[in-house]
Amino acid sequence: MAVAELKVAQSVAAGTVPRDYNFAADVLQRNLDAGRGGKVAYIDSRGTWTYAQLADRVARFATVLRGLGIRREQRVLLALTDTIDWPTAFLGCLKAGIIPVPVNTLLTEDDYRFMLADSRAKCLVVSEALYPKFKLLVGKGSNLDHVVVSGRDTYGHRRFEDLLGAAKPDPSTAPTTCDDMAFWLYTSGSTGKPKGAVHVHGSLKLTADLYGTPVAGLRESDVVYSVAKLFFAYGLGNAMTFPLSVGATTVLLDERPTPDGVAALLRKHPVTVFFAVPTFYAAFLNSPNAPRRDEVKLRRCLSAGEALPEEIAQTFKERYGVEISDGLGTTEMLHIYLTNAPGATKYGTTGKAVPGYEIKLIGEDGEPVKQGEMGELYVRGPTSAIMYWNNRDKSRTTFQGEWTRSGDKYIEDADGYYVCCGRQDDMLKVSGMYVSPFEVEAALSSHPDVLEAAVVGWNDEQKLVKPKAFVVLKSPDKATDALMRELQDHVKQKLAPYKYPRWIEFRRDLPKTATGKIQRFRLRAEAQM
Repeated sequence: MAVAELKVAQSVAAGTVPRDYNFAADVLQRNLDAGRGGKVAYIDSRGTWTYAQLADRVARFATVLRGLGIRREQRVLLALTDTIDWPTAFLGCLKAGIIPVPVNTLLTEDDYRFMLADSRAKCLVVSEALYPKFKLLVGKGSNLDHVVVSGRDTYGHRRFEDLLGAAKPDPSTAPTTCDDMAFWLYTSGSTGKPKGAVHVHGSLKLTADLYGTPVAGLRESDVVYSVAKLFFAYGLGNAMTFPLSVGATTVLLDERPTPDGVAALLRKHPVTVFFAVPTFYAAFLNSPNAPRRDEVKLRRCLSAGEALPEEIAQTFKERYGVEISDGLGTTEMLHIYLTNAPGATKYGTTGKAVPGYEIKLIGEDGEPVKQGEMGELYVRGPTSAIMYWNNRDKSRTTFQGEWTRSGDKYIEDADGYYVCCGRQDDMLKVSGMYVSPFEVEAALSSHPDVLEAAVVGWNDEQKLVKPKAFVVLKSPDKATDALMRELQDHVKQKLAPYKYPRWIEFRRDLPKTATGKIQRFRLRAEAQM
């Protein structure tokens, strides 16, 4: 057997889950049995929390839920900032066989109204700072029977910490199987209403077995920090599943991450494994307060969310001596399934399939494309969601037997590495030829004056689509017509001439998600106004 085949076989063998399985019970008991009860599991704004304390809190919260009359498979909406209460509530639900539904903490009241109705949640666990967005939704025809507030001001509802303190830790665990519904994650809803991706207990363990330990390389001795918050699929693996699976320590930040705030965090804590998204790495590198190489302990750095421009990856490695391993994952697949592996990184690509997953590229005719041709990426692997809740049409379109459609356009190069061309919805057709927004953005970002860029389709005078670029400069005062022409020439030198941006608009910032992922659909909407 070839070395590559052996590695795949070993990874798949490691990624097995017993039929009777509960992720919360498994991961917590594993750490206690390994003698890590006194080891720090989490550090947050309130202090440090050991594995024994985490296990106790989880068992107490399971008791709380049972005491409130929440039954198995009923839903609990979690709108929590990143503190110890987040893993406590999430794992407590799992242990009791109840379904946690973590939601983005930056959404609107209308978003939360939809999610409460769609999930039919019986209980809301919400951070004090976020409660005002739910105030008008409580008792207004919702299915909610209970509201629990994490923080000091409970707005007349039950206080999370008080309930934990009054509960006795229940050692019992709901008799779940590896295929039992465990939790939901709502997609961003950028192309319509959010969709609730339903995941099972076994998938959490499998993401750790297939990616977290062998690829991301987490160890018991690591200190982990993730810019992506816990409510994201990416952040859930980074800051909970992977570190807990090996007994590492995780630092949580309940505030929205900024380059200066994260720089201070890296100086304060000996973070060895760092997860972020490309736009955050770019902003971090450009921050005047970014730490020096001798001020950090970084051993592994990882990226996902969107394709990582080569310029950012190379600059980061030169400054900190650490490769950024760029990867692709989706809410539907739970975490990363395509990645550059340490020591085998090819800048400008998203790498190769994580062992245990398979990739194929499908053309517009529904057939596999040839190597070197662009197609939509399909993935087959054991961590796919089982459906979108209450959305059969979208489920049938996305989950096609063993294969899941990603909605991303890719090319497989001659070395077997996959090159991102952008989201299927983002692709432009200029003069009858496809243009990848990402390659234009990457070309722009390679200019020394550019911090970040976003490219969308824009109609010219004849209503024909051409690329338009929105550019954020490292020094905003350099925005001139001369620089605009220089950037256009810069792109022409790197790409085929028809791909250059016909218009360039300088901006102070770009619309982004909570993790710093550029929201191109907002820019496209401007073109239609």
